[in-house]
Amino acid sequence: MRRRMVTLFLAPAVILYLGFVVLPALQAFYLSFFQTSGFKDQEKWVGLGNYVQLASDPIFWLAVTHMLLILLVGGVAVFGFAFLFTMLVNSGLWGKKLFRALIFMPNIIAMVGLSTFWSFVFMPRYGLLTNFFKSIGLDTLAGVAWTAPEHVFWAMLVGIVWIFAGFFTILVLAGADKIPTDMFDAARIEGASNRQMFRWITVPMIWDVIVITMVLWVIEAIKMMEYPYAFGGPNIDQNLYTPAIYLFIMGFGQRDPVYQLGYATAIGVAMFVFTIVAVLLVGAVSRRERVEF
Repeated sequence: MRRRMVTLFLAPAVILYLGFVVLPALQAFYLSFFQTSGFKDQEKWVGLGNYVQLASDPIFWLAVTHMLLILLVGGVAVFGFAFLFTMLVNSGLWGKKLFRALIFMPNIIAMVGLSTFWSFVFMPRYGLLTNFFKSIGLDTLAGVAWTAPEHVFWAMLVGIVWIFAGFFTILVLAGADKIPTDMFDAARIEGASNRQMFRWITVPMIWDVIVITMVLWVIEAIKMMEYPYAFGGPNIDQNLYTPAIYLFIMGFGQRDPVYQLGYATAIGVAMFVFTIVAVLLVGAVSRRERVEF
Protein backbone atom coordinates (compact mmCIF):
# COMPACT_ATOMS: atom_id res chain seq x y z
CA MET A 1 0.00 0.00 0.00
CA ARG A 2 2.75 2.41 0.95
CA ARG A 3 4.71 1.66 -2.23
CA ARG A 4 1.60 2.24 -4.31
CA MET A 5 1.00 5.57 -2.56
CA VAL A 6 4.58 6.72 -3.18
CA THR A 7 4.33 5.71 -6.84
CA LEU A 8 1.05 7.60 -7.19
CA PHE A 9 2.53 10.83 -5.80
CA LEU A 10 5.76 10.55 -7.82
CA ALA A 11 4.09 9.69 -11.12
CA PRO A 12 3.07 13.28 -12.14
CA ALA A 13 6.57 14.63 -11.50
CA VAL A 14 8.22 11.73 -13.35
CA ILE A 15 5.86 12.09 -16.32
CA LEU A 16 6.48 15.84 -16.54
CA TYR A 17 10.26 15.32 -16.27
CA LEU A 18 10.24 12.68 -19.00
CA GLY A 19 8.01 14.79 -21.24
CA PHE A 20 9.69 18.17 -20.82
CA VAL A 21 13.34 17.21 -20.15
CA VAL A 22 14.30 13.71 -21.24
CA LEU A 23 12.24 13.50 -24.45
CA PRO A 24 13.35 16.93 -25.81
CA ALA A 25 16.97 16.04 -24.96
CA LEU A 26 16.71 12.79 -26.94
CA GLN A 27 15.05 14.63 -29.83
CA ALA A 28 17.87 17.21 -29.83
CA PHE A 29 20.48 14.46 -29.89
CA TYR A 30 18.68 12.85 -32.84
CA LEU A 31 18.38 16.20 -34.63
CA SER A 32 22.15 16.76 -34.33
CA PHE A 33 22.64 14.09 -37.03
CA PHE A 34 20.77 16.19 -39.59
CA GLN A 35 21.51 19.32 -41.57
CA THR A 36 18.28 21.19 -41.02
CA SER A 37 16.78 24.60 -40.49
CA GLY A 38 14.25 23.13 -38.09
CA PHE A 39 11.56 22.62 -40.69
CA LYS A 40 10.69 19.01 -41.47
CA ASP A 41 10.81 19.39 -45.25
CA GLN A 42 14.44 20.60 -45.15
CA GLU A 43 16.10 17.79 -43.17
CA LYS A 44 19.18 16.09 -44.63
CA TRP A 45 20.90 13.20 -42.89
CA VAL A 46 24.63 13.95 -42.38
CA GLY A 47 25.45 11.47 -39.61
CA LEU A 48 28.46 12.76 -37.67
CA GLY A 49 28.95 15.58 -40.17
CA ASN A 50 27.90 18.29 -37.71
CA TYR A 51 30.35 16.99 -35.11
CA VAL A 52 33.18 16.79 -37.67
CA GLN A 53 32.46 20.40 -38.62
CA LEU A 54 32.32 21.34 -34.94
CA ALA A 55 35.75 19.81 -34.29
CA SER A 56 37.32 22.13 -36.90
CA ASP A 57 35.24 25.23 -36.17
CA PRO A 58 37.56 27.96 -34.78
CA ILE A 59 34.65 30.05 -33.51
CA PHE A 60 33.32 27.13 -31.47
CA TRP A 61 36.72 26.52 -29.89
CA LEU A 62 37.05 30.24 -29.16
CA ALA A 63 33.71 30.01 -27.34
CA VAL A 64 34.94 26.91 -25.47
CA THR A 65 38.10 28.82 -24.44
CA HIS A 66 35.95 31.60 -23.02
CA MET A 67 33.83 29.00 -21.21
CA LEU A 68 36.95 27.47 -19.62
CA LEU A 69 38.23 30.89 -18.55
CA ILE A 70 34.87 31.64 -16.92
CA LEU A 71 34.87 28.21 -15.29
CA LEU A 72 38.44 28.28 -13.96
CA VAL A 73 39.49 31.93 -13.56
CA GLY A 74 36.00 33.10 -12.68
CA GLY A 75 35.52 30.10 -10.39
CA VAL A 76 38.70 30.83 -8.44
CA ALA A 77 37.61 34.45 -7.99
CA VAL A 78 34.00 33.60 -7.08
CA PHE A 79 34.94 30.98 -4.49
CA GLY A 80 37.81 33.10 -3.22
CA PHE A 81 35.38 35.91 -2.41
CA ALA A 82 32.81 33.43 -1.07
CA PHE A 83 35.33 31.96 1.38
CA LEU A 84 36.63 35.41 2.34
CA PHE A 85 33.13 36.74 3.02
CA THR A 86 32.21 33.61 4.97
CA MET A 87 35.32 33.96 7.13
CA LEU A 88 34.58 37.64 7.79
CA VAL A 89 30.94 37.03 8.68
CA ASN A 90 31.79 34.12 11.00
CA SER A 91 34.40 36.27 12.74
CA GLY A 92 31.62 38.35 14.27
CA LEU A 93 31.21 41.05 11.64
CA TRP A 94 28.77 43.77 12.68
CA GLY A 95 25.59 43.92 10.59
CA LYS A 96 25.72 40.30 9.48
CA LYS A 97 22.20 40.25 8.04
CA LEU A 98 22.70 43.55 6.21
CA PHE A 99 25.95 42.29 4.72
CA ARG A 100 24.23 39.13 3.48
CA ALA A 101 21.48 41.17 1.86
CA LEU A 102 23.97 43.48 0.13
CA ILE A 103 26.14 40.75 -1.37
CA PHE A 104 23.07 38.81 -2.54
CA MET A 105 21.38 41.87 -4.07
CA PRO A 106 22.80 41.44 -7.63
CA ASN A 107 20.96 38.11 -7.88
CA ILE A 108 17.54 39.76 -7.58
CA ILE A 109 18.20 42.22 -10.43
CA ALA A 110 17.54 41.31 -14.06
CA MET A 111 20.62 40.44 -16.11
CA VAL A 112 19.84 43.22 -18.58
CA GLY A 113 19.91 45.75 -15.74
CA LEU A 114 23.21 44.37 -14.43
CA SER A 115 24.79 44.43 -17.89
CA THR A 116 23.63 48.04 -18.36
CA PHE A 117 25.24 48.99 -15.06
CA TRP A 118 28.57 47.36 -15.91
CA SER A 119 28.51 48.80 -19.44
CA PHE A 120 28.30 52.23 -17.79
CA VAL A 121 31.12 51.32 -15.38
CA PHE A 122 33.45 50.47 -18.29
CA MET A 123 32.32 53.27 -20.61
CA PRO A 124 35.58 54.70 -22.07
CA ARG A 125 34.89 58.46 -21.70
CA TYR A 126 32.29 58.91 -18.98
CA GLY A 127 32.28 55.58 -17.16
CA LEU A 128 32.58 55.22 -13.39
CA LEU A 129 35.90 53.39 -13.66
CA THR A 130 37.42 56.04 -15.94
CA ASN A 131 36.34 58.87 -13.63
CA PHE A 132 37.63 56.97 -10.59
CA PHE A 133 41.10 56.55 -12.09
CA LYS A 134 41.12 60.23 -13.13
CA SER A 135 40.17 61.31 -9.61
CA ILE A 136 43.19 59.52 -8.09
CA GLY A 137 45.60 60.64 -10.79
CA LEU A 138 45.96 57.36 -12.70
CA ASP A 139 45.46 58.88 -16.15
CA THR A 140 47.12 55.91 -17.89
CA LEU A 141 44.51 53.49 -16.56
CA ALA A 142 41.78 56.07 -17.19
CA GLY A 143 42.68 56.04 -20.88
CA VAL A 144 42.32 52.29 -21.28
CA ALA A 145 39.40 51.23 -23.49
CA TRP A 146 37.99 48.49 -21.27
CA THR A 147 35.36 47.49 -23.84
CA ALA A 148 37.85 47.21 -26.71
CA PRO A 149 38.07 43.70 -28.27
CA GLU A 150 41.29 42.85 -26.42
CA HIS A 151 39.84 43.81 -23.01
CA VAL A 152 36.09 43.25 -23.29
CA PHE A 153 36.11 39.61 -22.14
CA TRP A 154 37.97 40.41 -18.92
CA ALA A 155 35.73 43.41 -18.29
CA MET A 156 32.72 41.11 -18.68
CA LEU A 157 34.32 38.53 -16.36
CA VAL A 158 34.60 41.14 -13.59
CA GLY A 159 30.83 41.60 -13.76
CA ILE A 160 30.25 37.84 -13.64
CA VAL A 161 32.37 37.49 -10.50
CA TRP A 162 30.54 40.42 -8.88
CA ILE A 163 27.16 38.86 -9.67
CA PHE A 164 27.83 35.29 -8.56
CA ALA A 165 30.16 35.82 -5.59
CA GLY A 166 27.23 36.83 -3.40
CA PHE A 167 25.07 33.88 -4.41
CA PHE A 168 27.76 31.31 -3.61
CA THR A 169 28.65 33.14 -0.40
CA ILE A 170 25.07 32.66 0.79
CA LEU A 171 25.28 28.94 0.01
CA VAL A 172 28.55 28.53 1.88
CA LEU A 173 27.26 30.61 4.80
CA ALA A 174 24.13 28.45 5.01
CA GLY A 175 26.35 25.42 5.54
CA ALA A 176 28.64 27.21 7.98
CA ASP A 177 25.71 28.34 10.13
CA LYS A 178 24.92 24.69 10.93
CA ILE A 179 28.30 24.10 12.59
CA PRO A 180 27.96 24.02 16.41
CA THR A 181 29.36 27.20 17.94
CA ASP A 182 31.05 25.11 20.65
CA MET A 183 33.74 24.16 18.15
CA PHE A 184 34.62 27.79 17.44
CA ASP A 185 34.53 28.71 21.13
CA ALA A 186 36.93 25.88 21.95
CA ALA A 187 39.22 26.91 19.09
CA ARG A 188 39.28 30.53 20.31
CA ILE A 189 40.20 29.38 23.81
CA GLU A 190 43.09 27.43 22.27
CA GLY A 191 44.25 30.62 20.54
CA ALA A 192 43.21 29.84 16.96
CA SER A 193 42.88 32.76 14.56
CA ASN A 194 39.86 33.34 12.31
CA ARG A 195 41.81 32.04 9.32
CA GLN A 196 42.82 28.88 11.18
CA MET A 197 39.26 28.24 12.34
CA PHE A 198 38.00 28.62 8.80
CA ARG A 199 40.71 26.32 7.42
CA TRP A 200 40.52 23.56 10.03
CA ILE A 201 36.89 23.73 11.21
CA THR A 202 34.60 25.44 8.71
CA VAL A 203 35.95 23.93 5.47
CA PRO A 204 36.06 20.27 6.65
CA MET A 205 32.64 20.54 8.25
CA ILE A 206 30.91 21.97 5.18
CA TRP A 207 32.89 20.08 2.52
CA ASP A 208 29.72 18.47 1.13
CA VAL A 209 28.18 21.92 0.72
CA ILE A 210 31.31 23.20 -1.02
CA VAL A 211 31.26 20.28 -3.47
CA ILE A 212 27.61 20.97 -4.31
CA THR A 213 28.36 24.67 -4.89
CA MET A 214 31.28 23.70 -7.14
CA VAL A 215 28.97 21.50 -9.22
CA LEU A 216 26.45 24.34 -9.45
CA TRP A 217 29.22 26.68 -10.63
CA VAL A 218 30.35 24.18 -13.28
CA ILE A 219 26.81 23.99 -14.66
CA GLU A 220 26.38 27.77 -14.53
CA ALA A 221 29.72 28.46 -16.24
CA ILE A 222 29.10 25.98 -19.08
CA LYS A 223 25.62 27.31 -19.85
CA MET A 224 26.58 30.96 -19.34
CA MET A 225 24.68 33.10 -21.82
CA GLU A 226 22.44 35.85 -20.45
CA TYR A 227 24.99 38.24 -19.01
CA PRO A 228 27.66 38.02 -21.79
CA TYR A 229 24.97 38.37 -24.45
CA ALA A 230 23.37 41.38 -22.76
CA PHE A 231 26.80 42.91 -22.05
CA GLY A 232 27.82 42.58 -25.71
CA GLY A 233 24.64 44.04 -27.16
CA PRO A 234 22.72 43.01 -30.31
CA ASN A 235 25.84 42.62 -32.47
CA ILE A 236 27.86 40.76 -29.85
CA ASP A 237 31.60 40.53 -30.49
CA GLN A 238 33.12 37.06 -30.92
CA ASN A 239 35.41 37.86 -27.98
CA LEU A 240 32.33 37.41 -25.76
CA TYR A 241 31.06 34.20 -27.34
CA THR A 242 30.30 31.24 -25.09
CA PRO A 243 29.05 27.87 -26.41
CA ALA A 244 25.50 28.77 -25.36
CA ILE A 245 25.65 32.09 -27.25
CA TYR A 246 27.13 30.40 -30.32
CA LEU A 247 24.37 27.77 -30.13
CA PHE A 248 21.71 30.51 -30.11
CA ILE A 249 23.31 32.39 -33.00
CA MET A 250 23.69 29.29 -35.17
CA GLY A 251 20.15 28.18 -34.39
CA PHE A 252 18.36 31.49 -34.85
CA GLY A 253 20.84 34.17 -35.92
CA GLN A 254 21.06 37.78 -34.79
CA ARG A 255 19.74 40.52 -37.05
CA ASP A 256 19.67 38.07 -39.97
CA PRO A 257 18.31 34.53 -39.50
CA VAL A 258 20.69 31.57 -39.74
CA TYR A 259 18.51 28.55 -38.92
CA GLN A 260 21.25 25.90 -38.76
CA LEU A 261 19.35 24.02 -36.12
CA GLY A 262 21.08 20.69 -36.68
CA TYR A 263 24.48 22.28 -36.12
CA ALA A 264 23.14 24.21 -33.11
CA THR A 265 21.90 21.01 -31.46
CA ALA A 266 25.33 19.44 -32.02
CA ILE A 267 26.75 22.36 -29.99
CA GLY A 268 24.15 21.61 -27.30
CA VAL A 269 25.19 17.95 -27.20
CA ALA A 270 28.84 19.04 -26.86
CA MET A 271 27.85 21.27 -23.92
CA PHE A 272 26.08 18.31 -22.32
CA VAL A 273 29.24 16.20 -22.66
CA PHE A 274 31.36 19.05 -21.20
CA THR A 275 29.00 19.23 -18.22
CA ILE A 276 29.08 15.48 -17.52
CA VAL A 277 32.88 15.34 -17.77
CA ALA A 278 33.36 18.44 -15.59
CA VAL A 279 30.96 17.20 -12.89
CA LEU A 280 32.70 13.80 -12.81
CA LEU A 281 36.08 15.54 -12.48
CA VAL A 282 34.80 17.67 -9.60
CA GLY A 283 33.49 14.54 -7.89
CA ALA A 284 36.79 12.70 -8.36
CA VAL A 285 38.99 15.59 -7.22
CA SER A 286 36.83 16.51 -4.22
CA ARG A 287 36.37 12.99 -2.86
CA ARG A 288 37.47 12.82 0.77
CA GLU A 289 36.48 11.26 4.08
CA ARG A 290 33.17 12.53 5.39
CA VAL A 291 33.31 14.66 8.56
CA GLU A 292 30.23 14.67 10.79
CA PHE A 293 29.19 16.67 13.83
